[in-house]
Amino acid sequence: MKWPSVEEITARAPLPAGIRYEYLERRQVPSLISGLKHWYPGIAVGNASCHLRESFYADKVCLDGRFERDFLVVLFKQDDEMVGMFSVERDADSEILYGRLGAISPRHRGSHLSRNILLLEEALGRAMGAGMVYGLGTLKYPHMQATFERMGWKLIGITPGFDREAIAPGVVKRVYEAVYAKVLVPEELLRPRAEDLTPMVRGLFELLFPGQLSPVGAPACETPRPREWESRTSAAGSRRQSRR
Repeated sequence: MKWPSVEEITARAPLPAGIRYEYLERRQVPSLISGLKHWYPGIAVGNASCHLRESFYADKVCLDGRFERDFLVVLFKQDDEMVGMFSVERDADSEILYGRLGAISPRHRGSHLSRNILLLEEALGRAMGAGMVYGLGTLKYPHMQATFERMGWKLIGITPGFDREAIAPGVVKRVYEAVYAKVLVPEELLRPRAEDLTPMVRGLFELLFPGQLSPVGAPACETPRPREWESRTSAAGSRRQSRR
């Protein structure tokens, strides 16, 4: 799973006129941290707080054309101005991408760049041959939840206490977050058999993925194509070619 070029993601996930993608360079890290403190003060604690530390970028993020690391930060630029960012983590063994953080400058929040964050994650995943992409949506307000849902991502659960958030000066609480995913290779899914699930798991599975259980008595290795994703399988062939 190799990170694609800026040119490839631009072709797969075009931006509004006047905005372009750039991969983060070491010299831009202080400006990005300063921007994030202004754009998204809530990340001062919790899972995304690493994005406010220079050591995170120095130790873990792809910088200056070195793409062997598992974290990539993509900047959204307008001329010389940094107007947004997206951070994504690669799990090469599972062939999945986790969207860690997306943030847009308040001055540009009417330009629908949050939509491009999801288009970008999907474009990265398809270019790299990933099987699934996923991300978290805050329950503090519905905007990002609605964006995930408009873009065809599937709500697969809600995490209780996964992250921490500053809700007032000096007050930090653990929060609930919605988990959204998009399967890029539905033909590779192995559908579970009803008899292998507890009643509680079966109930949740049928709520999230109605009609996707294998019939009672079906062989454990049966992999029928999920009906709800049949329209999305055209990209499967290109994934086979793009796998490294």
